Amino acid sequence: MDEAARQERTTTRTDDGTRGGERGGETAQTLDRGLRLLHLVADAPGGLTVTEAANRLGIGRAAVYRLVGALSGHGMVRRDGDGRLRLGAGVLHLARRAQPLLAEGALPALRRLAEQAGATAHLTVVEGGEGVALAVVEPSWTSLHVAYRTGTRHPLERGAAGRAILAARAGSAGPVSTSGELQPGAYGVAAPVLGVPGLEASVGVVALAPLDPESVGEQVLAAATAITAALAP
Repeated sequence: MDEAARQERTTTRTDDGTRGGERGGETAQTLDRGLRLLHLVADAPGGLTVTEAANRLGIGRAAVYRLVGALSGHGMVRRDGDGRLRLGAGVLHLARRAQPLLAEGALPALRRLAEQAGATAHLTVVEGGEGVALAVVEPSWTSLHVAYRTGTRHPLERGAAGRAILAARAGSAGPVSTSGELQPGAYGVAAPVLGVPGLEASVGVVALAPLDPESVGEQVLAAATAITAALAP
């Protein structure tokens, strides 16, 4: 049997006559475009028009409408009264399911950081333009430490956790130190968690006494690296 015949025998076909490999490639491309569209909509606070989406994706408007139809069917994208594309409630459902998994993956690094620094360690994520404490671990050996509750929200412009995230947006990966911005007499050091697709987050510590920015900064950076390794695909 020659090579051409062998290839013909090993190539599967779908019911409509298209080759399985070709159809698989088309499906993967459609999935990639749908996910890219979802990210574009997520990054557009004021929504996105179909034309804008088509231009950014480099595809036709008809293709965008097909993607929107599929995504809206799963509640991931919706069109408002002006026809602009916005995230749908289905994204919130996925986020709620994902957050406990993120917290669980970060806990070993947070426990280690809390014990090393002798301070309350936390993982903060961006939600609705604010920082939200997703996971918190208190040190076991200190007589006094900050009680920092999971779910605590604060502006990104205040506190080490939020400032570290803003610094990462500007291209900085180093630790950030603050004092008294969220609570009088509290000191914080935080660093961004980088390298996890779709996640904007920071890891840090907060204490009732000044923290050495150099030594604690190194501990926080090590925790950020460990969390990235635990959460990255």
